[in-house]
Amino acid sequence: MLIYNTTYHIEGREDKNFLIWLQEHYLPEVEKNGILHTPRISRILSHIEEGSICLSVQFEVEDSAKLHRWHQEQGVKLNEELLDVFKNKVIGFPTLMEVIE
Repeated sequence: MLIYNTTYHIEGREDKNFLIWLQEHYLPEVEKNGILHTPRISRILSHIEEGSICLSVQFEVEDSAKLHRWHQEQGVKLNEELLDVFKNKVIGFPTLMEVIE
C-alpha cells in the first residue's frame, strides 16, 4: 500500500477558500475515479509561517502504476483547476510513501 501525499503552502487569506475547495470539489472529484481512496486532510504544525498555513492531503493507492494512471486521467486536470482558481497563492508538492507496517 502506498500513500500519496501533497503538501500545500497557502497564503493566509486563502486558507478558508482553499479548504472549502478541497472538501467540496477536489476530494469528491478524486473519489469518483476510485483509484485513490481514504482521503485525509491535516494541518502541518511544524512549519508555521506568519501569514500562511500548510496542509497535507493524503490518499491511499494500491501501487505506483495506478497512481500514474490517476495522474494522467485526472490529476493533471485537477492541478490545472487549482492553478486557475488560486494562482500563486497555493503551492503544492507531492510525496509518494510506502506503508511498511
